[in-house]
Amino acid sequence: MIKLLYITNKTFGPGGLERVLSIKASYLADHLDYEVHIVTLDQEDEEMFYDFSPNIIHHDIVTSSNPIRFLRSYVKGLRKVVKEINPDVISVCDDGLKGFLVPLLIGKPCSMIYERHVSKNIEIKSVTPSLKSRMFTKLKFGLMNFGGKKYDHFVVLTNGNLKEWNFKNLKVIPNPLSFYPEGQSTLNNKKVLAVGKQSYQKGYDRLLQSWKLVTDTYPDWTLDIYGTINANERLDKIASDLKITEKINFYEPVRNIADKYQEASIYVMSSRYEGFGMVLTEAMAYGVPCVSFDCPHGPSDIISDKENGILIEKDNIEDFAEGIMFLIHNEEDRKRMGDKARNSVKRYLPESVVNEWDQLFVNLTRKN
Repeated sequence: MIKLLYITNKTFGPGGLERVLSIKASYLADHLDYEVHIVTLDQEDEEMFYDFSPNIIHHDIVTSSNPIRFLRSYVKGLRKVVKEINPDVISVCDDGLKGFLVPLLIGKPCSMIYERHVSKNIEIKSVTPSLKSRMFTKLKFGLMNFGGKKYDHFVVLTNGNLKEWNFKNLKVIPNPLSFYPEGQSTLNNKKVLAVGKQSYQKGYDRLLQSWKLVTDTYPDWTLDIYGTINANERLDKIASDLKITEKINFYEPVRNIADKYQEASIYVMSSRYEGFGMVLTEAMAYGVPCVSFDCPHGPSDIISDKENGILIEKDNIEDFAEGIMFLIHNEEDRKRMGDKARNSVKRYLPESVVNEWDQLFVNLTRKN
């Protein structure tokens, strides 16, 4: 039995990292006979958003808001947990800077893997970052490059992500599917769906501009966006200025997001960048064709243009609208692409993806 320790931040959020961790860790514990431990930060008694196997052993480190005390309690807590467990492999799922530095903070008591769930582009917060912001980002990238080389393996999600790092220890393992339902969408509802928190990354400001063009031609269709609402993104105002308020709905995250995929006829992803784009594979599992910007990185790994979805040149708002309207107008193509989408994402089933992780863990333990 392999003892595996995941180091992360929190597991009660509705984000993609938390969802992926719940799937992988649970599959390893329930189906592949791993002793799986997860250590979190300041989670305390918060309820997990996603379902984690009861066979997983949870540890929590309580820290301080003071930066110096935080670092001290974080390092002390990690060392204590590692000593108690004596794991065969440690996998760090933390996209923040401290995640890169774990081998330096606690040493290397065993084989260690770093899992990168986002693109480097996540550091870009606006179209025109300030000089101070650019200098800070450059320093941060330097520390990331230094720390990333200390891991036995540095795992990214897509072939595009490989280009962001200059390491010898790089490996690609995609995200597993959250579900693969027996049924699929009828693609008859006049609903377009997007899922993800309101942020610069998700590009909903651009999506609304495209949606304005769509509603001018197809006023009977509705766009539903599910994700943590951020007033700073001012999406309500953008929708109001575009006069599309009645044609768009903003919702907070829901646990039954699978039901929303099944109700949709088209899925749209307007992101400026991604780490993978798990929402695409989830929608496709329900036979829903997707229209996505060909952003870095992920969509081009998942979507074959005009075969199982539509890829649009990044930032081209007009073509994005045209892609949506093509699927609205052409029901046969919509259903053809939806069927191919559903079939193509079988390669992301947990039994396939988690087996890749199993092989990686087994190979590492054999070397020790």
